[in-house]
Amino acid sequence: MIELGHPKIPVKRQCALLGLARSSAYYAPVGESTENLALMRLIDELYTLHPFYGVRQITRRLRQLKHRVNFKRVRRLMRLMGLVALCPKPNLSQPAPGHKIYPYLLRNLRVERANQVWCMDITYVPIEGGFVYLCAVLDWHSRKVLAWGLSNSLDTAFCLQALREAIAEHGLPEIMNTDQGSQFTSIAFTEFLQDHSIHISMDGRGRALDNVMVERLWRTVKYEEIYRREYDNLRHLRACLGEYFEFYNHRRPHSSLGELSPAPFHAACQSSNKSAA
Repeated sequence: MIELGHPKIPVKRQCALLGLARSSAYYAPVGESTENLALMRLIDELYTLHPFYGVRQITRRLRQLKHRVNFKRVRRLMRLMGLVALCPKPNLSQPAPGHKIYPYLLRNLRVERANQVWCMDITYVPIEGGFVYLCAVLDWHSRKVLAWGLSNSLDTAFCLQALREAIAEHGLPEIMNTDQGSQFTSIAFTEFLQDHSIHISMDGRGRALDNVMVERLWRTVKYEEIYRREYDNLRHLRACLGEYFEFYNHRRPHSSLGELSPAPFHAACQSSNKSAA
């Protein structure tokens, strides 16, 4: 995404537009060991099952499973995976300096129509010899996955790309809810939302239920798709996720939607919105 030696746009400006640190443009990543990749997969499964587990609980559980690990190692791997315990804790972790944190707008809000509230998040996915990150844009009311993307780094660009795709197909939401991750607090991401008059809502620190819809999505995707397979490479993963999200949107019934699947429910909601207008 960063083009070194670009004749018109310097690296510093490219990084600012993508919400990346300038040093990342020159960084050559070093792959994790096979042992660490296996640990990361297990950590992800433990975290999905117990999202309130922090570094110490994950470490204790790994030791019970006969893995020789310490807190520092587990903490580093969880940070690499973007995992944080979903429970109240001391305010020890802050977004990067200068990033504005926006209020949570969904408390006591009745979400009763499509495109009223979208939510977005990132999760970790293992593949053969490494791992990537998956982001998704979800309509809160219909549970439909509006767009998704994959990246080998936790940057802003692939989140913005997924958001643009969702808007191009479904129009603009009224509210976008995310966590306080650096991808979503970046200037590039927040300015894009403001330029399109989308209200910005962010989860409170340690509030497990603030973005509950996307947390439920990750749990469903991982148990129904990701944990059932071994992905050979990024192309294989992309193809399998494409098939799964097609199934999730169009053929998987939801009890909360009157046994409809998200896509037809979302389409019916949009038709109702147009009729009411």
